[in-house]
Formats: sequence, C-alpha cells, structure tokens
Amino acid sequence: MIGTESKPGCLVLENGAVFHGTRLGSMNNTTAEIVFATGMNGYLETLTDPSYCGQGVVQTFPLIGNYGVIPEDFESEKPHLSAYIASEICGEPSNFRSRGRLIDWLTEQDIPVLSGVDTRTLTRMLRDRGTMNGMICDTPEQADLAQIRAYRVKDTVKRTTCSAAYSLGDASATRHIVLLDFGAKANIARSLVQRGCRVTVMPADTKCEEIAKLEPDGIMLSNGAGDPADNPEIIAELKKIIALNIPIMAICLGHQLLALANGIPTAKLKFGHRGANQPVLNLETNRMAITSQNHGYQVQYNPNDAHCRETADLLYLNLNDNTCEGLRYRKFPAISVQFHPEACAGPQDTAFLFDEFMQMTEVQKCR
Repeated sequence: MIGTESKPGCLVLENGAVFHGTRLGSMNNTTAEIVFATGMNGYLETLTDPSYCGQGVVQTFPLIGNYGVIPEDFESEKPHLSAYIASEICGEPSNFRSRGRLIDWLTEQDIPVLSGVDTRTLTRMLRDRGTMNGMICDTPEQADLAQIRAYRVKDTVKRTTCSAAYSLGDASATRHIVLLDFGAKANIARSLVQRGCRVTVMPADTKCEEIAKLEPDGIMLSNGAGDPADNPEIIAELKKIIALNIPIMAICLGHQLLALANGIPTAKLKFGHRGANQPVLNLETNRMAITSQNHGYQVQYNPNDAHCRETADLLYLNLNDNTCEGLRYRKFPAISVQFHPEACAGPQDTAFLFDEFMQMTEVQKCR
C-alpha cells in the first residue's frame, strides 16, 4: 500500500486459530468481538454504523475500497468499530464522488486494519463455531488467549448515543417524531424527514416526561450495538413511554429493547445476521423480502407462550433460521422489526414500513 505504513500482523482468535496478513491503519494491538458482514457494497455504511461498536468487522467481499471514501454516504460522523479485516483493500479508488483512499481515512480515524487475510476461511470458521473474540497484533506470541476470551463489549449505547437533543427537517412540519438514539444510523432520520417529518433526536437516557412534554406524533426507537439486556434503565423508561400510547416504530436494538420492556426475552445468536441479503417472510401478506441486517441478538418470541401471544403478533420471520424478525403489538400502537427498513446500503423491499408508521401517527391524531 503505497504511502501507508504497514507491517506483518495477525488475527488470533480465542480458539487459538491464527490468520496472517498485513497491518495497516492504527498499529495498536486490539481485542474485539469478530463478526463478518456479507454486503457486496456499502462498506462505508458498514464502517460508520454505530451498531458495530466494539467489534472487529470481517468483510466477506474480496475487494474493499474500490470507490474510495464518500462522506455523504456515512451513517454517523465517525467509525465506531474496533478493527477492520479484509482480503484486499484497494489502493487506487475510482469514483467521481470519491474524496480519497479508504486506507488513508482509516488511518486518520485510528482504526486497526488487517489486510491480506483469508477471509473465506475465517468466515467459515465463524459460521461453524460461532462469533468469537480475537486480537489483532504483530505476532501470535503477543496474544493472551485467556484475556481474549474474557473480552466483553460494554457500554455501547452510552458510547454511541448523541450527547444532546437536536432537530432535523422542516421546523414547520405538521408531523413531529421523536427519535431515541441508541446508536442510530443517519438514514433512519433521513427516511422520516423525506416523509415530511420534523425529527427531534434525543439521547438514549431521555426520560419519559421529557418526551411527553414535546407531544410527538410518533416515537422511533433506533438501532444500536451490544446486548439489549445490558440496558435496564432504558428498558424501565420504555415501560413508561409505552403508557403514553403514542405510536412507536422500533428498529434492530430498538426492537429488542421494546420486547424486553414487554416481558419477551432476548438471546445471543450463534453468529448474528449481518449483510444485505437476509430473507424474511411477512406473515400477514405471505410475501418474502430481502433485508439489510446487523445484529448479534434475537427476540425470543414463542408462539406457544401465552404471554407472547397476548402481547404481540409475530409479523416477520427469518427464513434462514426461523428467528423473530418483527412484531406487531396488541395493547398499544407499535411495530418493531429486527432488520433495517432504511437499508443503507441494501435492498429497499421494506422501506414501506416507514409509510405504515406515518399512517399509524395519522390515525392516532384523528382520535
């Protein structure tokens, strides 16, 4: 990589497996939860998605960086992931929107990078054995397997939420949506603004009383990173927010937190759903959709459990592993989905869910 500092390095997984490559970007030894993303494009959106906080992302597509760095495509102001692993990073991007080389930007952002890795074998190992922790370092001898295994991703919502409330969209818009930021992708707010909404983005620890004072027409619970059960204060506040009876739409981590607030448990997946090619089935229409996803936990909706049935209807089902992908709540106006209907980058099959949310807010205003 011309003009970029590099040296030999490796990824050591908690099971002792070693993958050799070339170190680029930050040269700090870094431990992270190693996950893979299957998107054939959208690497900029992946790098800036706050949902990857604390993780080392393996890109399964063999060539990354071929269209350079395009800030307009970012999903947040900076990358939140801990490390980046690729088979090859392009040194000469070609795109009329490009502002520079990917590796230069990653170096500026102090992200540890390992290139030249056999990502195919690495991905197969993660699929077979499940998500594992790993360490990027110079030599295998530097890695302490006990410390690698002990690593846990913590405080991800606190690390990625906004520090203060701010507004987006036309200040005179008639429809007002509060977006609770648990590590929100920028395209969620953009999707609401495009539908004529004024959006107030609020920190994750915002109290119910503060939201109620704004008298919003709807509440959006954003995506985010980490174990949803690690957020008991947020879950407790969501129970109060539900009682406001304001229409709610929840995405990804928001979907999981809303489930926990309603007594439906969550659990960690073997290797998570990440990428832009995840098939789901809408159980109301019996139509399939291809979705963009990025999560390591699932909502454990059990149709044979009386509490689950009384609380919500199963709306979407993952066709790869039959996990819950969406719920429609029975006792208050809310829909929640595990995938990303804003899909940036990714398929637009489920973007209509934002329109359904708009209809929910309209119905509520008429009551």
